Amino acid sequence: MKDRIPNSGRLLLAVASMALIVFVLALAAVPTIAAQGGQNSPDQSLALFEQVYRFIQRNYVDEVDPEVLIEGALKGMFDSLEDPHSAYLQSEQMRGLTDTTSGEFGGVGMYISKPVDRADGRPRYIEIVSPIEGTPAYRAGVQSGDRIKEVEGESTADLSTDDVVDRLRGAPGTDVDITILRGTDLEFPVTLTRAVIQIPTVRWEMIDNRTGFLRIIQFTPHTADRVRDAIEEFRGTGYDSLVIDLRSNPGGLLNGVIDVADLFFDEGAIVETRGRIPSENRTYNARSGKVVSEDIRLAVLIDDGSASAAEILAAALKDHDRATLFGSTTYGKGSVQQVRRIGDAGFRLTMSRYYTPAGTSIDRTGIIPDVEVAEARLSESEQREYVELRQENRILEFVERSGDPSAAEVGSFIRELREEGVEMGDNHLRRLIRLEVNRALNRDELFDLEYDPVLRHALEYLRR
Repeated sequence: MKDRIPNSGRLLLAVASMALIVFVLALAAVPTIAAQGGQNSPDQSLALFEQVYRFIQRNYVDEVDPEVLIEGALKGMFDSLEDPHSAYLQSEQMRGLTDTTSGEFGGVGMYISKPVDRADGRPRYIEIVSPIEGTPAYRAGVQSGDRIKEVEGESTADLSTDDVVDRLRGAPGTDVDITILRGTDLEFPVTLTRAVIQIPTVRWEMIDNRTGFLRIIQFTPHTADRVRDAIEEFRGTGYDSLVIDLRSNPGGLLNGVIDVADLFFDEGAIVETRGRIPSENRTYNARSGKVVSEDIRLAVLIDDGSASAAEILAAALKDHDRATLFGSTTYGKGSVQQVRRIGDAGFRLTMSRYYTPAGTSIDRTGIIPDVEVAEARLSESEQREYVELRQENRILEFVERSGDPSAAEVGSFIRELREEGVEMGDNHLRRLIRLEVNRALNRDELFDLEYDPVLRHALEYLRR
């Protein structure tokens, strides 16, 4: 005897059959190019994209702005490259990029990146390449290698670099709250007050009557002119040695660093770029523009915040045996991007990688110094004490009470902290107090011989 289907079952079966027919008809309307087997040709892929785009426009449940669809597709196309330096840029991001390369923009003053974890290939939190000297981020004690875990309470794990830049920028005088992750697990909040960021490209001063100190902060179209001014001034003093400080220099324009390197060489390669298309394969040679003679001894200071164009200059000076490098291994940003405009928007695309005169790629590996010197950085336990002192405003309150404290007042304050259980080393405490005094008094010290071991090692080398 056959089983009978109840009426309710017949109804469900009829509904399911109708849904299946509708689904099949819908599939018939969708492009079938992708099912033809094998890899699509570029023309087939573009045709597929156009057909899907039109299908969404005609059939999606809500009306969609065509520009939103196209922008989403462009963003996804660049995201699929898994290259943190390539991105689709909306109109406001293009304006921001122009401001940055021209030397003035609004924000908090730091260069950021989003590296990919080499173990699992997943993006990590936003990483600070370097704070810009004299900016809110720099004054707040943000460091190269710090990670931004949150912006205004929102995790950066799923945000792109450009997304975070958009959130950090805003009207001057307004605040933005970020959460910093330092080391393995040290986490603390920082409030930054936005300002108009003017990037000084070069600063200089004589250390003594023989040694010039040249701090290159950023490579812009004006950097070479400022370096030339500095060298002319050093010449007037009869200098015989020069310290070039590239620490926390995030790079800048390729032409800017070529023009600067040209001041140190008469001939030979400065950098080579290699890409997939012939026009990107190029060697940049010195153009007989040298103004620093061979008898001037050079020492270059680098660290993990030295990136891109800063690495090009350091590598060129090292490979030509023109300078000795001191400090720690650089950031390792060895790729070259071009920016193209599309109407008000545009994109940034990695077109080539650069190679040192010795033929070495430094992408993701960096430049190793000739003389490795550890920076005076806090241990993890000292970092925790530092965060607690910041949160309690202990050092700031001491400076506000004392104004410009004497050595005796500083010593008394350190003894007071010791009685409360603070174990941070004396040198670190004195340096933190000095930095806070300089901020409070708006005192701008270009170099610090007392608390800068990298500079001291370079000077010892030059004076030998």
